[in-house]
Amino acid sequence: MLDAILRRRIDPPVERLAARLVSYGLGANAVTVAGLAIGIGAAAAIALGSPLAGLVLILVSRLCDGLDGAIAKQTRPTDLGGYLDITFDFVFYGAIPLGFAALDPAENALPAAVLLLTFYANGASFLAYAVLAEKRQITTDVRGKKSFFFSTGLAEASETIIAFCLFCLFPAWFPVIAYVFAAMTAWTFVTRVWLAVKTFG
Repeated sequence: MLDAILRRRIDPPVERLAARLVSYGLGANAVTVAGLAIGIGAAAAIALGSPLAGLVLILVSRLCDGLDGAIAKQTRPTDLGGYLDITFDFVFYGAIPLGFAALDPAENALPAAVLLLTFYANGASFLAYAVLAEKRQITTDVRGKKSFFFSTGLAEASETIIAFCLFCLFPAWFPVIAYVFAAMTAWTFVTRVWLAVKTFG
């Protein structure tokens, strides 16, 4: 929901930084891998009782997630790059709630599981829609040029990062925030299924 608004502010400095990294010979896939490694490090820091360190690592990881696409646009976008980007994103999205479940299993395990269920359902609806959109040659650049069709929704990348930051800033409130964000993600899933019914039915 917020991605389009934030992109207009974030993209210019990210593109300038990407240009500098390109001049140093850094490739997009290397940044994608680094982003995943840092994201896993964030989940580990959270699980070990350092959510503020996790917050810093989350932000660095997501900077990498923006940089890899910007670097690819300035060099040569590849199908492998697009595949790694979305696949590693989903690994990261699952790792952070898992970190909070490990931090306090008694309080956080169930809300983390509910959130992960909605992530799983929403991710499946997103990717399945992209596959069928490609089959029917449906295209969009509503979120910029992507490797595959990007269907929008209430809970997108920006909202996910905001939720993760709130988890880290207010770890005692993880269950409440997780349930609220799970509801937003579930709504996104429902609206995307309805969009599929209208588009493909």
